[in-house]
Amino acid sequence: MKDSVKRVVLAYSGGLDTSVILKWLQVEYGCEVVTFTADLGQGEELEPARKKAELMGIPDHHIYIDDLREEFVRDFVFPMMRANARYEGDYLLGTSIARPLISKSQIRVYNRN
Repeated sequence: MKDSVKRVVLAYSGGLDTSVILKWLQVEYGCEVVTFTADLGQGEELEPARKKAELMGIPDHHIYIDDLREEFVRDFVFPMMRANARYEGDYLLGTSIARPLISKSQIRVYNRN
């Protein structure tokens, strides 16, 4: 399998976990890593993620930060609220509800490369 993996689009936050995985993919699999950071409204966390990717050796043309705020609210948050979707009846599903959109957007980025 190591020989078959050439390029990976990594959902990247700039945090410890995703930075370690980024290097692991490069070293263990020889992957060309493309980072994808979804802007879901977190604001000040986006540019540090870009800077960290650059420090990790990712070229600028392989760093994607896409503004998904409108699509996220329209297609995920509002339907979730209308359905009163809650985890264990208490917690809104804010973080987990974003994952399908992030995955969909990673595929869009992969297809651009």
